[in-house]
Amino acid sequence: MVNWIWFFLIIIGIVTAAINGNIDVINGAVFEGAKTGVTISFGLISILIFWLGLMKIAEKSGLLKWISRLLRPAVGWLFPDIPKDHPALGYIISNMTANIFGLGNAATPMGIKAMKELQKLNPDKEKATKSMATLLAINTASITLIPTTVIAIRMNYQSINPTEIVGPTILATFCATSAAILIDRWYQKKTKEERKK
Repeated sequence: MVNWIWFFLIIIGIVTAAINGNIDVINGAVFEGAKTGVTISFGLISILIFWLGLMKIAEKSGLLKWISRLLRPAVGWLFPDIPKDHPALGYIISNMTANIFGLGNAATPMGIKAMKELQKLNPDKEKATKSMATLLAINTASITLIPTTVIAIRMNYQSINPTEIVGPTILATFCATSAAILIDRWYQKKTKEERKK
């Protein structure tokens, strides 16, 4: 659906430029956008490689296991339907850990693997389970302590203080995660009450 929206916006822009005689503006914008995209990508790659390297060091040193143990009670509370030793819990914890460190690119594969494992537990393959909905909400609104991608973009554009975004990010993502959990719990309670009727 989003692809179609972008497609129509591009077509409308090209047609509007052609009608107004500004087609050369489109050419300039296309090449400038491509140049900017490549520049941003190189800046992000270097920062992501750095943070992924730190994550590997954290994994080897046992820091990630410590964080996983710290998250396990919260994950058990958020996902009571998942059996205690199911592989989905490991993927969910990895997803949450990557999101906490602002590594959305690393979190996405873990989230997908968690969803695949949750689908194996799903009795109705056509509908998402409560755990799937909770994972989606938490993954989307995850608490982030170090917004790696945003810091990388700010560094790429020569920000004087690229890390000043950390405080507001922690506050905003804490509020977003709290709201996501509250809405998820409210909806699950409402659904349970409707089924009882």
